[in-house]
Amino acid sequence: MRLSGPFECNDGAGMMRAILAGVLALVAFATTMTIETREANAVVCAAGVYRAGCAGHRGAVVVRKPAVVCRYVIVNGVRVRRCV
Repeated sequence: MRLSGPFECNDGAGMMRAILAGVLALVAFATTMTIETREANAVVCAAGVYRAGCAGHRGAVVVRKPAVVCRYVIVNGVRVRRCV
């Protein structure tokens, strides 16, 4: 029984083409597995109305905003409101 298709050739050119395609695929796969990818170091922070938070490559954190503390101080004889 004789098979017909891309591998049927009297001089072996089709078989050589198939072997070269397989070797090329193997080399491409090995190259992509060898190259290291860089780690992302981006950090995004935002301040909302009720909370503030940051998200980075190791996870995210959300915190409550601290309460605003205001007090009156006297500067050069004038009463001034300072909020921290």
